[in-house]
Amino acid sequence: MTTDSSLLTSELELQQQEELYQQMLLQTMGKIQEEMPDSRVIRPQPGMCIKTAIEPSKQKVFINICQSNSVPPPPDLSRDELVELLQSEDPSGFRVPMSLGEPHSETDNNSQGCSAYDVVINQDFFQTCQKDPLFQQFIILVSVEGLENKYGLELSRDWKVLKNRKFLGSIGEQSIRTKSRPVIQELQPQESLTATKRPEFTLLVEPPAGEAQYLIAEIKLPGITSARSLLLDVGEDRLVLNARPSLYHLDIFHPFLVEQDSSMAQYNTTTQILTITLPVASS
Repeated sequence: MTTDSSLLTSELELQQQEELYQQMLLQTMGKIQEEMPDSRVIRPQPGMCIKTAIEPSKQKVFINICQSNSVPPPPDLSRDELVELLQSEDPSGFRVPMSLGEPHSETDNNSQGCSAYDVVINQDFFQTCQKDPLFQQFIILVSVEGLENKYGLELSRDWKVLKNRKFLGSIGEQSIRTKSRPVIQELQPQESLTATKRPEFTLLVEPPAGEAQYLIAEIKLPGITSARSLLLDVGEDRLVLNARPSLYHLDIFHPFLVEQDSSMAQYNTTTQILTITLPVASS
């Protein structure tokens, strides 16, 4: 009796997909938080949106300066001290605690693609910056320099504060450290907790028009030959993927609340693409 090898391959893939689905089983943010005891997740509030550009390409960039009292305030600074600081040779010596988020792709008012970054500062300090134009310019400068240093950018100093917009796109949650440090340091965002590679991915909404019913994530994982290498956690608005051994790590917040218990995942070993189908929770 002959054996159809294609049927065996198909059966193996189905078995691997089922194992991935069992691994997935939809751990909540509380479970994720247990794995990160020295940090906690915050959802910052909108603040102000800054429009600038990357030099020399002039590609538009938006900076969402957000606020949260979970971020510690900087040392006390009077207006006279700020003037003196800005006149000094090294104003960057004054450290402002902030969380610098990963870039996310957005669309501007002209339906053109652009990049946006979320910067989170202390809420009380943000209010101080709102009341005094000098403090406002200072925190914008600090945010711009922080993003430049972290991501190797060169941003234009010809920025503009948008009057009728507090943020562009959606503001995702970020993780901040809860253990005190001997000196003020930049707070680490979620996706810099790992040194592994961030895979390419797309998020699709079905149907494309009207009320969303499904959010579909397609993640490219070159080099992953088996679903057994994948560990997937799905929260109501968060997706965390690890590909062992330390090949890929993805930690994103998606724009919809989803039904975790009804979510499904399938890994195609031929295309090496993981497809995750997330039913959108009814409002």
